[in-house]
Amino acid sequence: MMYLLALLVPPLAILLAGRPFQAVFNALLWAAGLVLLILPFVPGLATWAISILWAFLVVHNRRQALRDRRLIEDALARQRGGRIER
Repeated sequence: MMYLLALLVPPLAILLAGRPFQAVFNALLWAAGLVLLILPFVPGLATWAISILWAFLVVHNRRQALRDRRLIEDALARQRGGRIER
């Protein structure tokens, strides 16, 4: 769901991923890309694509960070329980 949102409205996907400052800068980049798409300039599509790629990376990194946090919490819980496996 978040990947679809990152494709359609990248700043909103970044905001929902918990990165409000990145969402503001992505919104500026996304809006600039849309304006440049309307005008007959070549970099409009590239600018728009960069904002979408940025949103995909933020959404993917958030999922990876949640997985990493869960693994660390499990390891710390095992360590506190006295069952350190090496």
